[in-house]
Amino acid sequence: MSGDVAATSKQMRLRYAGHCRVCEAELPAGSMAVYEKLTKTVACLGCAAPTTDPVPDSAATVSRVSMPIAPGSGPDSEEPGAEEPTVVAGAAGASAQREYGRRKNNRETHIREAHPHLGGLVLALTDDPQSTKAWAIGVGGEELFGRRLDGLSRQGVLALHDRRIPPTKANIDHIAVGPSGVFVIDAKRYKGRPNLRVEGGLLRPRTETLMVGSRDCTKIVAGVHKQIELVRSALARADLADVPVRGMLCFVEADWPLIGGSFTIADVYVLWPKKASEHLLKPGPLDDALMQRAHRHLAATFPPA
Repeated sequence: MSGDVAATSKQMRLRYAGHCRVCEAELPAGSMAVYEKLTKTVACLGCAAPTTDPVPDSAATVSRVSMPIAPGSGPDSEEPGAEEPTVVAGAAGASAQREYGRRKNNRETHIREAHPHLGGLVLALTDDPQSTKAWAIGVGGEELFGRRLDGLSRQGVLALHDRRIPPTKANIDHIAVGPSGVFVIDAKRYKGRPNLRVEGGLLRPRTETLMVGSRDCTKIVAGVHKQIELVRSALARADLADVPVRGMLCFVEADWPLIGGSFTIADVYVLWPKKASEHLLKPGPLDDALMQRAHRHLAATFPPA
C-alpha cells in the first residue's frame, strides 16, 4: 500500500462478519481484512489494493448500522464509537429483473439469428411468452413492496431486499427486522382474491389450501417455511436463537375485500402491504441494539442476490 492509503486503512481481524465493499464476498467473523477508516467499510485482502472508493450501485439501498464498539476491540480502537461496516440493504427485485432481461435478450437473439432479414418485424409483431412476462410482473411486485418497507425505516424497521441463499442461486425477496422479531417475506403480484380453502377435519385429515382466485398457490407456503428455517439457523449461529422469526406472503395488488381478508396458513401470514406494515410495527421484545445486531448478521449471511 502507498503511504496515503496505509494512513487511512489498516489490516485487522474482523470482530463481526461483513462483506467486501468491492467484490461483495462474505467475510466471516475472525477473518483478516482491510478496514477503511474514511468510509468505515472493509475489503478482502485480494481487493485491498489502492483504488478510488467505488460508488455503490444506484439501484441498491445502502444503510449504515451504528453499534457501540468496546474500546480497543473494534476495527478502529482509537475511535470507540466507530460505525460498523456498511450494510447494503439491496435492491428489491434485482435478481428477477436480471432473469427477465436474460430471457428477453435470449429470445431476441434467437429470432434475429433464425430470421436475419425479418427478425425485427417478428419481434415487433409478437409478444414475449408468458413465462418471460411473469418475471417482469414479479419485479413490479417486489419493487412496490420494497418501497413500502424502506418507508418504514423512519419508524425503526430494518429491511433487506433480494438476498441470495448461499451456495444456491435461490433468493429471499425481503427480510424485515422489527421490534416483534424477524419477518421473512415473499412478495407476489398475482391477480384474484387470496383465500383459505379448508377441507376435512372430522372424519378425515384436515387440509388447508391457499387459493388466489382459481389458482392453487399452496406450494409457495412450503417455500417460505424453508426460508424461515434458514434464517432461524443463521440467527442461532450468532447466539440470536431467541429472536422470533415469522413468515409472510404479501400479495400486492390482489383482489382483497374492503373488510377483513387476511389469514394464516401453516403459521404464515397471508396479507397485503398495509397489513404487513402493521405487523412489522407492533411492539415486541427486541430493542434497537438487538434489531441492529440481527440485521447486520443476516445481511452478511444472505448477501445481495
